[in-house]
Amino acid sequence: GTRREQARALLGALSERERDVALAVGRGRSNAEIAAELYMSVATVKAHVSRVLTKLELNNRVQIALTVHDAGHLI
Repeated sequence: GTRREQARALLGALSERERDVALAVGRGRSNAEIAAELYMSVATVKAHVSRVLTKLELNNRVQIALTVHDAGHLI
């Protein structure tokens, strides 16, 4: 499939909260900003980011952001 379809399938494999965090990373939010936006602790945000990286087999936040952008989730 297209990059968009592949990216959407990857994001679809996440839990709702993981996806919320991934989309916020895609908007360039820091962990502290994500914690405030989603009413969770910074430690919880970090745990979600770690799980997103593991599930999507990515290495860093930039790759999460690229996946979000490929999926067509615009800022």
